[in-house]
Amino acid sequence: MNFKQVIAENISKITELDKEEIEGFIEIPKDDGNGDFAFPCFRLAKTLKKAPNIIAEELKNAIETNDIMEKIEALNGYLNFYITKSEIVKTAVEKFDAKKETYGSSDIGNGKTVLVEYSSPNIAKPFHIGHLKTTIIGHSLYNIYKFLGFDTIGLNHLGDYGTQFAKLIEAYKRWGDEYNIEENPIEKMSQMYIRINALCEEDESVLEECRETFKKLEDGDEYCTKIWNKFKELSLVEFKKIYDLLGVDFDSYNGEAFYSDKMDEVIRLLEKSGKLTESQGAKVVDLADKGIKAPCIIQKANGSSIYATRDLAAILYRTKTYDFDKCLYVVAEEQNLHFKQIFEVAKYLGIDEKYTNGLEHISYGMIRLPEGKMSSRKGNFIKVEDLLEESISKVKDIMKDRDIENKDEVAKQVGIGAVIFEDLAESRIKNQVFDLNEALNFNGETGPYVQYMTVRTKSVLEKAGYIPSIYDINFKSLTDDSSIRLVKIIDNFEKIIIDAMHKNEPSIIARYVIDLAESYSTFYNENKILTDVKEEQDARIYLTYMAKITLTNGLHLLGIEVPDKM
Repeated sequence: MNFKQVIAENISKITELDKEEIEGFIEIPKDDGNGDFAFPCFRLAKTLKKAPNIIAEELKNAIETNDIMEKIEALNGYLNFYITKSEIVKTAVEKFDAKKETYGSSDIGNGKTVLVEYSSPNIAKPFHIGHLKTTIIGHSLYNIYKFLGFDTIGLNHLGDYGTQFAKLIEAYKRWGDEYNIEENPIEKMSQMYIRINALCEEDESVLEECRETFKKLEDGDEYCTKIWNKFKELSLVEFKKIYDLLGVDFDSYNGEAFYSDKMDEVIRLLEKSGKLTESQGAKVVDLADKGIKAPCIIQKANGSSIYATRDLAAILYRTKTYDFDKCLYVVAEEQNLHFKQIFEVAKYLGIDEKYTNGLEHISYGMIRLPEGKMSSRKGNFIKVEDLLEESISKVKDIMKDRDIENKDEVAKQVGIGAVIFEDLAESRIKNQVFDLNEALNFNGETGPYVQYMTVRTKSVLEKAGYIPSIYDINFKSLTDDSSIRLVKIIDNFEKIIIDAMHKNEPSIIARYVIDLAESYSTFYNENKILTDVKEEQDARIYLTYMAKITLTNGLHLLGIEVPDKM
């Protein structure tokens, strides 16, 4: 039963106002003491030409209570509705039972395609915790959209083009014999990159050589292309080790280089639009009339491209290949200007505005070390592989005295889950100092805590040995305070997922599963689940089953696995 709909119908009959509009105004009070639903009568004051408190009092007297609405109160201009607790339980249990293992999923995305571009590390460079954030946020968004029925496509737009790779080619030409890049390739390439970058800062002529090398790479020079391909292949092998640990995969690994032969079309279309102009030998699009002071450079003075050109080529390619409704770019907030520029320039490519309207930059704050910002140029970063291995190792140490089978696998699930949850627990736009010890606190608002409570639900169900039919459940057995609170939280799951999707904010789900885990803990402590009273036991076992599925699905949307034991 849709309680909001029932309330809206009652108010609509009395006021003769649109019931759908009224339903949209109905709220769920933060304080349970103010009822289960509340209607703010301020919304009607102008239409009915009365004070909100008078409207609330009149509506209260006009609406009759019944088996569903046991009490109605008028308070400070609000109309508060108290739903019969057994009806709340019945509605929530029936809604859950209709989907069971897929509870929370939806078909609202059917027929729509969403592209999620995330991770996108630079080849030949270490995969550090800055890359971890885009990977974790992007993977969670991928899961959320897919769970809601969207045709979801994960794109890893590898950073595999640009002057930085020319620098690496120049380094390899100079010092390649000193480094065995087949052995620990990322570390060796990183060492070469730091070395050549330092030389470029000392000697402008070396930097100019690197720029010329990049132009050769763009023109298909055989030697440069061969070395570049080697760097890319070795890098992907290393990256995939991390993706396997995180449980992440992609539908496409097409990087910047994939679009190198598609940039001429971008330039042709921009010239046709009349928006491409020349500035100091470079080709640019002036965006001052759009409130963007910096012009978008499309082609450098020496004829080489810039990553904006390749991003525009990617947009063109994706419109033809995927016919997308949304294309999300999960990239740090430092690139805000870049995306403002290319989203505006994309409007001049002659493509349907459906595509340009669907472009969205999902920005996030930076992860920092205590001593400041990370830099691959200076070698000041934390490698993700080291972080994940350290987390797994610490979990093994925490659990060393526990009698658990497959302890290595459990340590991996908990250690990686802790890192993922720590990354997603706060709003994505916040800057973050990563604290592994805090992430591994089994008693805090952490991944391991939520995993532990999920494992507890599994243990209860295992001991019970059965899951009752809802036809055997007396809904009144779940109307005590801790049970009804747990029921309400579970009942809100689909709304939470949809809210997270609309805001592209996985932290909404992370906060939700914390609340759910804490609520189940209270329910578990206040109610004996396996009892001699069959009616109570059946109801409490089924509610435990609901909690288990909801917690498991919530963690899955974040990209976190649940162990069988902890």
